[in-house]
Amino acid sequence: MSGEQRREKMLEILGGAGHPVSGAALAKMLEVSRQVVVQDIALLRAQKREIISTCRGYMMGEAVDCQRIFKVHHSDDEMEEELNLYVDFGGMVKDEFVYHKIYDVIRVEMGLKSRRDVKEYLEKLKGGSSKSLKDVTAGFHYHTVIAESEEILDQIQNELQKRGFLAELRDYEPIDFWKESAGGNHENFSM
Repeated sequence: MSGEQRREKMLEILGGAGHPVSGAALAKMLEVSRQVVVQDIALLRAQKREIISTCRGYMMGEAVDCQRIFKVHHSDDEMEEELNLYVDFGGMVKDEFVYHKIYDVIRVEMGLKSRRDVKEYLEKLKGGSSKSLKDVTAGFHYHTVIAESEEILDQIQNELQKRGFLAELRDYEPIDFWKESAGGNHENFSM
């Protein structure tokens, strides 16, 4: 099979999976090395294919009508509560990122859709020597959250506010988080 055929097959596998597929599983299915999978993913992304890397593997990005970025702050003990809040209201935590005064934006894909995903993510953090990205900026961080409707995002925002997780912007942050945008593929920012 040619490289182009292999990448088409990879898109087929990821598109039909409905869940993240590990690089090792893709390598086995396509009978190539894990390094070839990584290279193919990079080539597909260069072709503007929406492939998300999560802690459990690769998945196709979804057509998104509604997403919002929330700036939040909480302790390590509150992390599970915060992440479960998003998924309990029907949101998907696409990523986590921070604005660092020196390094600018540091972003990681998450792909958390359920309490099970949240639990697995937290177990990986507890089981390894790595820390959450939020620790780079004293607990302040952002999540891009995807949902089926603006109403769901409004409910999430209200609950974040109620529980004291929403954080204020600092003057060095370059994004207008008060920006309002109606539907479509536009991003809404909240603090």
